[in-house]
Amino acid sequence: MAKKNRRTDRPGARPADSTRPGAKPASNPPAPPKVKRQVAPFVARPFEGLPNEADWVAMREVVPAASAQVRTTAEHGAREVTIVSLLPDLLPALHREDGVVLVALQTVGSSGDASRDVADALLQALELEPGAGLGSVDLPEPGPRLQDVLDLTVPFEVTVHDTFDYWVTESEKSEKDVTDALESANEMIVPTVAVDVPAGLGSAYWCRMNGKEFLRWSVPGSEEETLDALARLQAARTSSLDDDARLIGAFRTCGVLVPVWELARGTEADELAPSVAALGSRLQDAIDTTDPLTSDQRRARAGLVSRQVNLR
Repeated sequence: MAKKNRRTDRPGARPADSTRPGAKPASNPPAPPKVKRQVAPFVARPFEGLPNEADWVAMREVVPAASAQVRTTAEHGAREVTIVSLLPDLLPALHREDGVVLVALQTVGSSGDASRDVADALLQALELEPGAGLGSVDLPEPGPRLQDVLDLTVPFEVTVHDTFDYWVTESEKSEKDVTDALESANEMIVPTVAVDVPAGLGSAYWCRMNGKEFLRWSVPGSEEETLDALARLQAARTSSLDDDARLIGAFRTCGVLVPVWELARGTEADELAPSVAALGSRLQDAIDTTDPLTSDQRRARAGLVSRQVNLR
């Protein structure tokens, strides 16, 4: 609302005129004090406490095209929502023409609490009209997080997609401009396949990039505990998947560690089950070990730290 002109309280009085000699210039009313906006506090491990934390992290960081169904609590309408890895133009959320609500994990900007960011986008998306997308949003203030908004009894089961066709309805796929946009986006997808891992050890994904194959394993639990476990395996020379697949480093993100193995050239995802199961057993034993690291293990840990990549 525009500000009204300031008036004096005395009848007949007129504002000071700076054009008259000796007159004092009119003073503006004092500006209201600025209220410092609160922002959501930083949370190093934002998805902790959600079903299948490791897959929340993987979808946010290393899986290009995937989706999973969630449901909001009764307080928030018990609505079905689809969590996806990515939306067109990095939109935070999209309400498709058919009524499906899509909320993305890979977006631009962060308040320091990814759970609060996604929850904020989800709640706004529920209010969108069908066919509308949620544009860029301000950093959210403190408020409900995913742990508060979602029904945590609903399992978080990820489906990996070969294309971004989930962006649109079946009827929209017949439109040429939509088809062209999808084809362009699909060309950029890194081929990715989920690989079964032992229960309780998170989620692993095979991928092929630049003619090479890799396994990226999102391990639940604190990144420091996982790092210690990998150091124990590295020092014992048991951190490789097999003779031709070596541990080359790790992503450090969302409070967990995502170790990466480079596989033998041409390795396919369906060939990894035996070696992943065996490595998983060794990894679990190492995680369960609470003895202080030996000097060899500390050196191995330092080597792993030097090869870490911090995401976000």
